[in-house]
Amino acid sequence: MTDPAAPRSSARTPISLGSAGRWLAPVLSIVGLLVVALITLNLLQGGVPFSSSNGNGNGNGNVGPDQTPAPSNVVIVPPEVVTLKGSIVYAKAGNIWVQTGKDAKQLTKGGDDSMPSWSPDGKSIYFIRTAGGNGRWPAGGIVRDYALTTPSVMQVNADGSGDPARVLSGKVTINGRTWHAWIREPVVSPDGTTLAMVSDRPDPSRSDVVLQLYDLITKKSTIPKIAETPPLGHQDPTWRPDGKALLYVRNSRNGARGAPAIYRLDVAKGKANALTGPGYLEPAYSPDGRYVAATKTSSFGNDLVILDAGNGRELMRLTNDGSSWAPVWSPIGDSIAFLHIQGQIVDLKLIRLDGDAPNWTVKDVTSLTEVSGLDGSSRPDWFVPADQLPAPTPTPVQTAAPSLSGGSASAAPQ
Repeated sequence: MTDPAAPRSSARTPISLGSAGRWLAPVLSIVGLLVVALITLNLLQGGVPFSSSNGNGNGNGNVGPDQTPAPSNVVIVPPEVVTLKGSIVYAKAGNIWVQTGKDAKQLTKGGDDSMPSWSPDGKSIYFIRTAGGNGRWPAGGIVRDYALTTPSVMQVNADGSGDPARVLSGKVTINGRTWHAWIREPVVSPDGTTLAMVSDRPDPSRSDVVLQLYDLITKKSTIPKIAETPPLGHQDPTWRPDGKALLYVRNSRNGARGAPAIYRLDVAKGKANALTGPGYLEPAYSPDGRYVAATKTSSFGNDLVILDAGNGRELMRLTNDGSSWAPVWSPIGDSIAFLHIQGQIVDLKLIRLDGDAPNWTVKDVTSLTEVSGLDGSSRPDWFVPADQLPAPTPTPVQTAAPSLSGGSASAAPQ
């Protein structure tokens, strides 16, 4: 585990600034942290086409006049929606919603919530909540207070009963200085013991926003020793159904363009290898662990593909509209839900797969919500009760991933 208290290798000997240095240094530190935070936030939320369509065939098609999304407290489920097993959780207007069949229920209010994911037993939902507060930066004998917005990992009952409970706070206090760390994309391991997330806790001045593992029992964090491209960090952690491996995205850059790639972490060994080359993000495992649905980025927008989970080979392209992202595989294994934008309105759609893997065909694409204006930066998640699931298929022995630029590859963990 990386010691977060250890000095970073890029640290330089400070230049003496005389008396001015007593106030200039902390100010520059704050500015530097803000710049890094903005770059990281842009990357973590980038790659989704939040622009209006002009009907020229370059992504959204001829959608006609701009439509107005439903009010913030309304999700519109089309009456002809297909019958789904289980429930899908997503965010709208900064609140968490659960959709079961044709019923959509709002779980939280206040407009400060995002990035929901299910607990393994389906009884609760983890999410990020940001809250206002005060920060403090003492320097040169002067204590300066400032407004602070802090993220926390929260947990709420899936039936909406009770109040959300805080699991982990992003507030950081070191040497009398109080500010916040980023915490994003919390997802719990299949055995319910470990929370994966991306964060720069516990000291944002020494870390980028990278993959971390938080033990829900011991309340201790570990930071795997895996490569990053500073200051771009990681995003999109996703557990393999057996809990032995974790996919994540390593952000990189190709000139002015982002170049995200999916990596696979062997949790027990703490070693990571590239699964794909640049251009893939938001991985989601199939229930049997054999395949990965992902977002493929290009100059034309974002589309959905299916990859071989062993070697990263692209097996199938699911969409070709440049306006689709954030796939989540049904626990049944026969369909994939995803976010789609038309005009400037984000909705939830469903692709149903026909045939046997890996030789599927797309049976149909249907809308699960209409003109509802979902939050495009929060991935949906899907839960189906155990008594509605087919018999489990063991995760197979997987072939080696190809050698890729930006990281070596080896056989998938068993």
